[in-house]
Amino acid sequence: MSLKRTAFYDVHVRLGGKIVEFAGFEMPVQYTGIVEEHHRVRSHVGVFDVSHMGEVEVWGKDALAFLQSITVNDVSKLSPGRVQYSAMCYADGGIVDDLLVYHMGDHYMVVINASNIDKDIAWMQNNLTGDARLKNISDDISLLAVQGPASLATLQKIAGLDLAPLEYYHWVRGTIAGQEMVISRTGYTGELGYELYFPSDRTLGERIWNAIMDAGKEFQIGPVGLGARDTLRLEMGFCLYGNDIDQTTHPLEAGLGWITKIDKGPFNGRDTLVKAKKDGLQRKLVGFMVQEKAFPRHGYPLQVEGREAGHVTSGTFSPTLEKGIGMGYVPAGNAKTGAAIQVMIRNKPVPATIVSVPFVKKQA
Repeated sequence: MSLKRTAFYDVHVRLGGKIVEFAGFEMPVQYTGIVEEHHRVRSHVGVFDVSHMGEVEVWGKDALAFLQSITVNDVSKLSPGRVQYSAMCYADGGIVDDLLVYHMGDHYMVVINASNIDKDIAWMQNNLTGDARLKNISDDISLLAVQGPASLATLQKIAGLDLAPLEYYHWVRGTIAGQEMVISRTGYTGELGYELYFPSDRTLGERIWNAIMDAGKEFQIGPVGLGARDTLRLEMGFCLYGNDIDQTTHPLEAGLGWITKIDKGPFNGRDTLVKAKKDGLQRKLVGFMVQEKAFPRHGYPLQVEGREAGHVTSGTFSPTLEKGIGMGYVPAGNAKTGAAIQVMIRNKPVPATIVSVPFVKKQA
């Protein structure tokens, strides 16, 4: 199967982006270097091409009831202009995907992970009830994430409206560089940031990309690849599907109880989650910091008192803390903040401490 390219592929190549295969797309993993790009977003402003993400519209008079039945959060709390972080579960509580739900006024838009687009849409289709219809618009949408402390100052220079009042997890229709689009106060970095949804077209995409780059020049703007996207989200303790959450994990043990509204009424996986809550969790996803100068990687075994207790689901060198950090599941009884665990790195047990997440405290 041939790999897809976003409308910004030529831009990435021209900027010297290192292109890799990711979720069926040719995407830039880095440009000047992961650490430099990471610091740019934490201190200034960076631009990510996240057009590989999936977007599915949900139409019909039963759209709300349908979304209530397949997601764990309470969609009835959304009003037009608001966004909600949520997840879909199988009947056994395993996670189909984590996602965003947008209330678009006369319909909803669900934003899903790139690697799960086909699987998610098939699953949603199989669970359709009443007057609810799906429309896959993934290939029609370009999506740029502009993230960092200077993101507002950058976009305001080319925006056709005042972006300052736009609250976190809210969206508005407006123009950037003269192009009408959905401007969403969201992102996965922990920084002030915006996500821009507009029609997928190479010429249009390059024009908007260049306008953003010109506007942010005084703020040391630059492109950011998938590598720094991962280190930024891990510093915030945000879950990555396929690593920290998947069909073998449920939201409560993954620390997603805050989006799991068991009292809202029936939804896929609810019975399993009610039972898990009643019986007590067997394991929990925890964050940990490595004490030596060593870096945990996905798949490395985790030990508690010399016995294997799980594995690293996500691990990296934190550019902000200059330490090795990671997440992984450990038995619930060993999941207390401050508890000692070991990470097996090259067959050597390296001491680590369970810490609360986010690893880096930020105010988005």
